Amino acid sequence: MGLKLNTKIILGFVIAVGVLLLTSAVSWYSIQQLGFYTRQVEHTYRVLENASSLRGHVRDAQSQVRGYLLLNDSSYLPGFYESVPVAEQDFQMLQLLTLDNPRQQARLDTLHNRLKEEFAFLERWSKLPPSDNAVRRLVREDRNRQLALRQMITRVQDEEKVLLKERHRRQDFFENTTPLAIVVSAILATLIVAWLFTKINQELQANEQLQHQLQRTNADMAYRIEVVETLANRVMQGDYTARVAEQDQASLGNLAASLNHMTHTLDTSFTSLENRNRELDQFAYVASHDLKAPLRGIVTVVKWIEDELPHELSPQMRQYLDMMKGRLHRLEDLINGLLAYARAGRTERKLENVDVQQLVAEVTELVVPPTFQVEVPTPLPVLHTDRLSLQQVLTNLIGNAAKYHHRPDGRITVTARDLGECHEFRVQDDGPGIAPQFQQKVFLMFQTLRDRNTAESTGIGLSIVKRIVEEQKGSIRIESEAGEGAAFIFTWHK
Repeated sequence: MGLKLNTKIILGFVIAVGVLLLTSAVSWYSIQQLGFYTRQVEHTYRVLENASSLRGHVRDAQSQVRGYLLLNDSSYLPGFYESVPVAEQDFQMLQLLTLDNPRQQARLDTLHNRLKEEFAFLERWSKLPPSDNAVRRLVREDRNRQLALRQMITRVQDEEKVLLKERHRRQDFFENTTPLAIVVSAILATLIVAWLFTKINQELQANEQLQHQLQRTNADMAYRIEVVETLANRVMQGDYTARVAEQDQASLGNLAASLNHMTHTLDTSFTSLENRNRELDQFAYVASHDLKAPLRGIVTVVKWIEDELPHELSPQMRQYLDMMKGRLHRLEDLINGLLAYARAGRTERKLENVDVQQLVAEVTELVVPPTFQVEVPTPLPVLHTDRLSLQQVLTNLIGNAAKYHHRPDGRITVTARDLGECHEFRVQDDGPGIAPQFQQKVFLMFQTLRDRNTAESTGIGLSIVKRIVEEQKGSIRIESEAGEGAAFIFTWHK
């Protein structure tokens, strides 16, 4: 069974890349070896050059001493003394260049000893008086030393010449191999790319037909998506009576019937929900009105008793009447709180530009006693939002910070920071604080950390705050420790 076209193309690319990598590796290796042997050849030439230089300086030193003895001319002696350190430098360089050749190193050790002996011998003769006889004696006694030195330097040169010949051979080999490897790599790559191009061209021609078919399918699909998107947008805008038009139902098939059924269900559900909300508002109003009427009557009766029978009431009876008035006021506050909680977040929101700094100042004037200090250390933002909802949240939080303070005076700090999609507000006080185990409890309905007999502690205010903040898609939390003040932190979307 033949391979699929995609498999062939992938296989061809893998082979092409493999061949290119292989030939590139061969080319790289050839270039590296060519460079290596080129450096080796240069290295060998340097060894030969230093050996010849050493030989020449030794010969110069010998000639300078012979010239001094033969011609009785002391001007030859400085040349001799200059040749000795130069020859030593040549030897040191020669020794350094042949560190990788143990055989040469062994020869150079012997050569160094002979050089020292030769220069010491010549130095002794340079201090003798010049004469023909001295020259003949020098030549006769130095002949064997000179011959031994020349032979040793010659052996060093011969060894390097053998290495030079071998290195030249390898250099020539890689000089010829490197271009061949590059040419072969190029030819193979060209053949494989040509084959791949042919296969890809065939695939493109086959895919061009599919592309036209896909374009028609995509246009039909885009039209269907547009119909669904239009319906979804109308539903999001609150039009639950929207339906898929009859001319579009054929393209959507069963989906059109499902969408129409969905919008009909939504319309029915939201209509029922609106009716129930209206009924709840009506119930809250009627319940609060009907409950407040007898409360006012009882309060009036108590006031009559206090006004008409002031001298007949015992202290115990006055205490009972005060307790009754406190219970009645607390019950009235609970009814008002329930009504406010039921309506929180369900009233029509009116969006406007709200200067939060000015709003905090207004709330402070309304609910904070003059003995308290409200600080706004950094400017607060201007928001486009529902003023009434934000005012209700700030009123509860700032008012609670003063109301539940353990001293008649204190400090309240209001700050805000921009988090991008929303602002984070922080209302901080220096009051008694809230222990961690009670921090979630304060947001529950009717839950309060104060004595239930306290008239103003209904336990509904923070529940209303939490509900309004969550209606605004925000969150609220507490940071506090007992005795260290409390910070209420909430987010408010822009």
